[in-house]
Amino acid sequence: MTDSAILYFAAAIAVAIPCLGAGLGIGKAVSSAVESVARQPEAASKITSNLLLGAALAEATAIYGFVVALIMLMVKG
Repeated sequence: MTDSAILYFAAAIAVAIPCLGAGLGIGKAVSSAVESVARQPEAASKITSNLLLGAALAEATAIYGFVVALIMLMVKG
């Protein structure tokens, strides 16, 4: 393998793992939020606000992985 192939593979891994984690985390959070709202409809606004905050924080990890991959590709020299 050449150096550029290893770099592209590393960049792909740097994006794939955080995106997988974010997707699984957001899916679990939404599942739990829907179940919680079904059990206690009066708490829906509180649950929704916490869900959105958690989803934003989980999505931030995927964005960090993307930024790391971009940095790896830009500074390959």
